[in-house]
Amino acid sequence: MAYLIDRRTFIASSLLIPSSKFPSEARKRLAVSTYPFRDFIASKRKPEGKLTLPQFAETLVEKFNVNGIEPWSPHFESIETAYVTELAAGFKQAGLRVVNIPCDVRVKLCGTAEERDAALSIYRQWVDAAVILGSPSIRVHCPQKGKDSSDIACAVEGLKTLAEYGASKRIVINLENDNPTSEDPARIVKVIEAANTPYLRALPDFCNSMLIHDDQGYNARALAELFPLAYNISHVKDVEFSGGKAYRVDVDRIFGIAKKAGYKGYFSMESESDGDPYESTKQLIAAAERNLQG
Repeated sequence: MAYLIDRRTFIASSLLIPSSKFPSEARKRLAVSTYPFRDFIASKRKPEGKLTLPQFAETLVEKFNVNGIEPWSPHFESIETAYVTELAAGFKQAGLRVVNIPCDVRVKLCGTAEERDAALSIYRQWVDAAVILGSPSIRVHCPQKGKDSSDIACAVEGLKTLAEYGASKRIVINLENDNPTSEDPARIVKVIEAANTPYLRALPDFCNSMLIHDDQGYNARALAELFPLAYNISHVKDVEFSGGKAYRVDVDRIFGIAKKAGYKGYFSMESESDGDPYESTKQLIAAAERNLQG
């Protein structure tokens, strides 16, 4: 993967950063994703979960001593205004701030015209939910037309339209290096730069790109390209499992990459450990705090 000559110059010259101030204190920059706790929190995918999203939120500050939460979309019972407003009140009472909403919803942004309109309608509802919850952003998936990941025209068109709606609400749309095929780091970079709007940004995940190449050098280079395009959120993890194999990264090295890129946003713990997510999340928090205080 080739580096752009000066990504920070690109950001400064062609993008206007959305208006938001992030905390500088290490602990206040940390958040916990609800995704690792999907075996505990009830969702449409796992209705037998023991906790509702509000119930989990009530325990977060006590268990982890952080005030950031990143609620995964399947953990929402609804995105109707009444439910989201009640959820926002619960988060506030628990002393929590929402740092991002990862939207894993079934849409076809690169489908037919009708499917594209339906996808945009659903995503706009999540933007509206972010406004109510006080979240700076939502994360969506980068669409792909057919099997050709090199074709970005459809993705750029659809995501730029969504970002325009986000801009009208002061909500950033984030793209994560998630799916190894359609969301490899190079493709994410191309889409964001082609869209050229401050409301479409990168969400660097510490470990996901190891599934493309089991090479920490490649992963580090990928993150060095993504972090300058990030605005408010990054996912912290030290391991990813696929096909029974563990893919591990040097967390300290990646925090160094984020610092060099001038990244000032939040870090959300998204443990993928095969052990207790509570303990592995605490370990990630300790590593994050150590690096941010250093």
